[in-house]
Order: sequence, then structure tokens, then C-alpha cells
Amino acid sequence: MSELPFSAACERNREPILQVLREVFASRRSVLEIGSGTGQHAVYFAAALPHLVWHTSDRAEHHAAIQAWIDAHGPDNVRTPILLDVSAQSWPDTPPVDAAFSANTAHIMGWPEVCDMFAGLGTRLPPSAPFCLYGPFNSSGRFSSDSNRAFDASLRRRDVRMGLRDLDDLAALGERTGFDLVVDHAMPANNRLLVWQRRP
Repeated sequence: MSELPFSAACERNREPILQVLREVFASRRSVLEIGSGTGQHAVYFAAALPHLVWHTSDRAEHHAAIQAWIDAHGPDNVRTPILLDVSAQSWPDTPPVDAAFSANTAHIMGWPEVCDMFAGLGTRLPPSAPFCLYGPFNSSGRFSSDSNRAFDASLRRRDVRMGLRDLDDLAALGERTGFDLVVDHAMPANNRLLVWQRRP
């Protein structure tokens, strides 16, 4: 385990996220994860949800980490990473999926990339398919905690394009790209799990 790329945040948040995914993905068959990162979430959720085929994806620089976790701990229903940059002019042909998941990506993407992620999923998910988006978010322009305010400042120091996204902006984006926000789950450590549904 110590030789594998490791995210402490993934280790902390995986169980609360799984509790929601068990319900939301209960009738689903295949999931596309956008921004699989270290691969920890993928192998954990795939093992806990064996009825699903879990498709990982990310930029090329993260593939080695994802594959290392799959090789070490991946169950049979998790797939090798797809090369996917949401801002690419055209997405690669992705396997047919009826759900999507992404964790801690919206605040490290620039806003145009967040828009590209929603737009891309809007053309690939079937009607009524869920898209679960996890992370810290603002509401009506306000931070939910001092820690989130500090985190946002640290992100913007790294890259001015980064930063916590506002629920109002995301709702408007969802409206434009064919998604309705159906559930907003409060999660530990001032995070949220937003469940979007592709409009019929």
C-alpha cells in the first residue's frame, strides 16, 4: 500500500460517498468516473458495487497511478483508464455508460473546463442518468466555513483559474447542458455530494 500513490482525502471521504452511491447507482450498470486521480476511489467503489462496471478516466499524467491501484487492488469490474481531458475539442469514444461520477475536480478545473465536463456528459449520458459530483461548494456567493474560504484562497494562489464553484452557477450550467440538480447531500468536512439527473 505504501508504494502506491496515496490521497488521504480519498481515504477519509470514500465511505460517506459510498453510502450515497449505493442508492443512486443501485439500478445502474456502468459508470464513467471523470478525474480518477490516484485510482483509490475507483477500486474501492467498484469492489463495493460489484453490479457496476467502473470506467476510470483522467489525463495521461495520472494513468500510471490509476493503473497501479487497479493492478494491486482492482476487482474484475474496474476498467483501465481512458485518456480524457474534458476541455479537448472532441472527447474520445467512451464505452456506453448510464451514470457518471467525479470527485474533487470542479475546484481544480477552470470554469470553462467545468462547463466542458457538463456539456460532454450531456451528450453521452442517456435520459434520466445520474451524475454525482463531490467536493466543496459555495452557496449564493458565500463560503460554508472558514476552512473552505482558506482552501479557496490557497487554490487561487496556485492558479487563478481554480476555486470553489457556486451552487447557483452550477445550477445554471446544468440547466444549459440538460441536467437537473435533484439531491444535495451534506457531507463531512464541509463537502457536498450533488446528484444531477440527465433531463429526459
